[in-house]
Amino acid sequence: MSTIKVGETEPIESAIKRFKRKCQKDGIIGDLRKHDEYEKPSVKRKKKQKNAIKRSKKQK
Repeated sequence: MSTIKVGETEPIESAIKRFKRKCQKDGIIGDLRKHDEYEKPSVKRKKKQKNAIKRSKKQK
């Protein structure tokens, strides 16, 4: 769980921005998206192969 301390004179908007940055850095948002719905192992494998092909084409 990510937590931040908010100063007395600190605006809430900046505290929210810091919290979002910390969540992004910790990988919480990506993890939530990954676990959002179940993906069959065969679909995961195909997606992984597709991304590998895309990366190899990009390098050339």
